[in-house]
Amino acid sequence: MKIQDIQAVQELLSTPKKIAIIPHRGPDGDAMGSTLGLYHFLLKNHHYPTVISPNEFPDFLAWMPGADKIKIYEKDRENCTALLQEAELIFTLDFNALHRTGEMENVLAQLQSPFIMIDHHQNPDDYAAVTYSDTSFGSTCEMLYNFITALGKKDDIDFTIGTCIYTGILTDSGSFKFPKTTGTTHRIVAELIDLGVQNTEIPSLLFDNSSYGRLQILGRALQNMIIYPKFKTAYTTLTQEELNSFNYVKGDTEGIVNYGLSIQGIHFAAIFIENKEEKIIKISFRSQGDFDVNQFAREHFNGGGHRNAAGGKSELTMEETQKKFEDLLTKISI
Repeated sequence: MKIQDIQAVQELLSTPKKIAIIPHRGPDGDAMGSTLGLYHFLLKNHHYPTVISPNEFPDFLAWMPGADKIKIYEKDRENCTALLQEAELIFTLDFNALHRTGEMENVLAQLQSPFIMIDHHQNPDDYAAVTYSDTSFGSTCEMLYNFITALGKKDDIDFTIGTCIYTGILTDSGSFKFPKTTGTTHRIVAELIDLGVQNTEIPSLLFDNSSYGRLQILGRALQNMIIYPKFKTAYTTLTQEELNSFNYVKGDTEGIVNYGLSIQGIHFAAIFIENKEEKIIKISFRSQGDFDVNQFAREHFNGGGHRNAAGGKSELTMEETQKKFEDLLTKISI
């Protein structure tokens, strides 16, 4: 962080404040870990924080400390809007454009209180009084560790805050195997483990906690997988009907896209998931090596993210979306 940004944050936090903390819509482990880690840090420093998520978070993250205190905007718009309007300071974590909050954008865009952004995605929008944006980090949680340290408050990182930070680093690093996992990342994790963070229990809570329906959805996605060895690509689909038949709940499709990359010779993977309520096809992209899925998602599927992990959406039908994707494969080099 720049010295002037650190000083600006220290000034903003110099007196107790009502603070709203916002993750992106469809919060994942890094969004939940960073918002809850910051929540506990601000509580410890005598502020009055509230985490307001645009929509519900996955069940497999409900064990996280403070998750039961999170307000859900789409379930209680009136109360959440009032909390946002009363907030004297707003933190946005793990996203860098207000449209990533869905309907909540309309409220956030009207607020007069200052914003602080902490995020590791590309091309941040210019809405925050303080922007801590750095794409070299593999997770917002690692940035939160640096943020707290830069404020001179490293000793405030305790077991609870450490648990939240560890969870985000673990999930967004692909269990420490993605390219932006550095020696510094591992040194931070070692410090968190020394604080008592349960590095054997947390992976089990995250990854070994599937419902039977979730495993059936995974099985169907693997059955639906289409492989194009010539283009080093694998993709799969899940229709709304298929999701409904296996009693889908939020979070059940998390991580499925990565299975395509486990196939020998595959460097580009995608999953297309039908959402009839929103009338879109939700898309996740993953890659290995130099192929930039962030650029691919931005140019063709109204999305974005990171070089090796991105998301997008399509307002075409499933069949039309598949055809568009397959046509694009003939025009790109992987």
